[in-house]
Amino acid sequence: MSRIFFAFALIWALAGAALAHDFSALARVLPDQSRIVDEGRSGVRVELGLSQGVPYRVFTLRDPYRMVLDFQEVDWTGLDRVAFLQSNRISGVQYGAYVPGWSRLVLELGAPLAVETADLRVDEATGAARLSLYLTGTDFDSFVANAGAPRQPGWDLPEPAETPQPPRRDNAHVLRVMLDPGHGGIDPGAETADTNEKTLMLTFARELREQLLRAGGFEVVMTRVDDQFVSLERRIALAHRAGADVFVSLHADWLSEGRAHGAAVYTLADEASDVASQKLAERHDRGDLIAGIDLGGSDDQVADVLLDMARQETRPRTDALARALAEGLAQQGGPMNSRPIRTGSFSVLKAADIPSVLVELGFLSSPRDLQNIQNPEWRASMAQGLMQGLEQWRQADLVNRSLIGQ
Repeated sequence: MSRIFFAFALIWALAGAALAHDFSALARVLPDQSRIVDEGRSGVRVELGLSQGVPYRVFTLRDPYRMVLDFQEVDWTGLDRVAFLQSNRISGVQYGAYVPGWSRLVLELGAPLAVETADLRVDEATGAARLSLYLTGTDFDSFVANAGAPRQPGWDLPEPAETPQPPRRDNAHVLRVMLDPGHGGIDPGAETADTNEKTLMLTFARELREQLLRAGGFEVVMTRVDDQFVSLERRIALAHRAGADVFVSLHADWLSEGRAHGAAVYTLADEASDVASQKLAERHDRGDLIAGIDLGGSDDQVADVLLDMARQETRPRTDALARALAEGLAQQGGPMNSRPIRTGSFSVLKAADIPSVLVELGFLSSPRDLQNIQNPEWRASMAQGLMQGLEQWRQADLVNRSLIGQ
């Protein structure tokens, strides 16, 4: 089914219901009327009970295969994943806040599926609604051809307003730090029985921000301050627009294999740097790539070269930042991973001109790490270690940059 068919089907489904019902209030999911079940040899039925009708849209994404339903807006309280997902053809389901005013339901597809029918019916007596989707198998080529998030006014966030780039500061007494609590909103990150990575990292980011501000000499900006989804590329763009001096992404992953534990600090891998420059150069929002340089009129090859040049200047500073933060964490007792400084192809580390690191506080799959991360006193000591590492790096970086006349 094409994206155009989706649009017409959904607009028609909503039009009749909208005539009789006000969609302005927050809808609640009705768990006892919601399920995902197999139907027939190749079909899957998605039933979602709601306290009232709400506008919605459906689209698919690839790599990995997913079907996405956006709503304006749904409270998911009480919906249990195990009871909701009863189909073996859907490998996983996520739901929650997407951005303010929007909610999202994501179906992780074991194989390509397409929407055969979509129907929203509103009970005129009670105002309650039932959304019913029938999904059928499709071929890979058709799925890929129709995949992709549509750009629709009223559904998507508005384009960011043009604002002047904050000037770089020569003030040795202030370091502007962009803290990036990993995941958020519809993306919970690693999960345990009673908590998840997005919540733990937001808590730690707030505590680290307070410690930096109390220490003095730091300005702190955060990519998110509550449980909101923020795309990986937007996190980089926010760092540029804030005029950040350093970017620190905070995570605590889960590894089902091996015995990974302890804190580690990641920088962007060498092999990922060239790919990063190439992919970033292909995008249109080039004002977010290098602060103070307009790449809007540059072709991909020129932009790629400029990004590489910026990254070559930034890479030694990033490596020094990683070492300083790892030393700061180790001085507070860690515990540290057996390889505390690592490299990886993380999207949030691809800013060419801002020293960027990813701090893995530990692994939620390690009982010891999980207990530590849930302990406020341990988190305070780790925040202290990161603050000391940032201060040590700042002093050394000022000396090094003065030697080369910057």
